[in-house]
Amino acid sequence: MNAVPPVSPVYRVPHPLPLDSGQVLEGCEIAYETYGTLAPDASNAVLVCHALTGDQYLASPHPITGKPGWWERMVGPGKPIDTDRHFVICANVIGSCMGSSGPASLAPDGQPYAMRFPVITIRDMVRGLVALLDGLGIERLHAVVGGSMGGMQALSLAANWPERAARVLVIASTARHSAQNIAFHEVGRQAIMADPAWAEGDYYDADAKPDNGLAVARMAAHITYLSEAGLTEKFGRRLQDREAKGFGFDAEFQVESYLRYQGSGFTRRFDANSYLYITRAMDYFDIAEEHGGKLANAFRGTEARFCIVSFDTDWLYPTAESRHIVHALNAAGAKVSFVELSAPHGHDSFLLEHDQLDRVVKGFVE
Repeated sequence: MNAVPPVSPVYRVPHPLPLDSGQVLEGCEIAYETYGTLAPDASNAVLVCHALTGDQYLASPHPITGKPGWWERMVGPGKPIDTDRHFVICANVIGSCMGSSGPASLAPDGQPYAMRFPVITIRDMVRGLVALLDGLGIERLHAVVGGSMGGMQALSLAANWPERAARVLVIASTARHSAQNIAFHEVGRQAIMADPAWAEGDYYDADAKPDNGLAVARMAAHITYLSEAGLTEKFGRRLQDREAKGFGFDAEFQVESYLRYQGSGFTRRFDANSYLYITRAMDYFDIAEEHGGKLANAFRGTEARFCIVSFDTDWLYPTAESRHIVHALNAAGAKVSFVELSAPHGHDSFLLEHDQLDRVVKGFVE
C-alpha cells in the first residue's frame, strides 16, 4: 500500500473506546467525509456504512486511485440519497487503512501497531461510528444505510443503539457470517500470512510488502462478489491476447487477467493487516449470539423502520439470509419492508447501475 497523507477530516474520540474483546482503544481516530449541510436541529443526517474494502470516499474522488467515490451514482444532489436534502456522513471503519485507527497506525510507543492492534468486531466499528456521531452533535440519524459489511454495521447499530436511527436500510447483507463465508476469508488470510513479506505483520518499515498474498486474497474474495452467469457473460472461456493455448501458467484466459488486475490494483490502496482484521471482524459477526441466541431479541422494542434488500444472483449473502432478518424483525414487531431485486451481477449488484435499487433507496430514505 502506498503511503497517503490523510486528506479527510479526522475525529479523535475523546475517551478510550471499549471493545468486545475486553480491551480498549486509546486515542481512537475516525476519518470521515460529509456531503450536504446539516440541518440546525441535526434531523437530516444519513450515515452510509462502507463494505470490507470500501472507505469514506463515498461520493468524492479516491485520493489514491483518482476514481470516483464508490457510491457516487447513489449520493449527491438530486440522487436517491439527495445531498440537497440530507447531510450524508461516511467514515472509514476502525481497523481499516484510510485514516481511521488500524494496524498501520502508530501505537503509543511510536511504532505501527501491526498485529498488536486489538482484534475488533463489527460492533466495535459501530462504537467508533457512534462516537463520531456524538462528536458531530447528531443524536438520531434520519437513516443509516449500508450494503454488504455496511449492512452489518447498520443492523448492529439498530440492535445495539436503537435510539440512534429512525430508518435502517440493509442491502445484500446478513445477520451472521456463514461457514462458507468464513472459509473464503480464511483462504485470504492464509494467503497473506504465507507471504514471506508479511513478516508476522511487521512489514511497515520494510522494502517489501505482502502484496502477493494480499492480491491472492483479493482475487479469491472477488470471485464471491460476482455471479457465475455474470462471469460467463463477461469472459466465458475466451483467451487473453492470444489465439491459442500456450500450455503454460501465464494468465491465458480473460478471467485470469481480470482477477490478476483486481488483485494487483487492490494492493496499491489497501493494507494487508487491515484485511486480516476486518475479515476477522466479519467472521465474528452474529447478532443473534450477541442477544441470547435469538435474532428477534436484537430488535424488540425498536421504533425504527427497516428496509431489507437482496439480489437474486448474490451467492455470498443470498436472499435466504435477508429473509432470516425479515422474519426476525416480524417476530419483534418491527416495521419492515423487503424486496428481492433481479440482477445478473451477483453480490456487487448494489454498487452497479440498477434503476430499481435507486427507486427503493430513494423511496425509503426520503
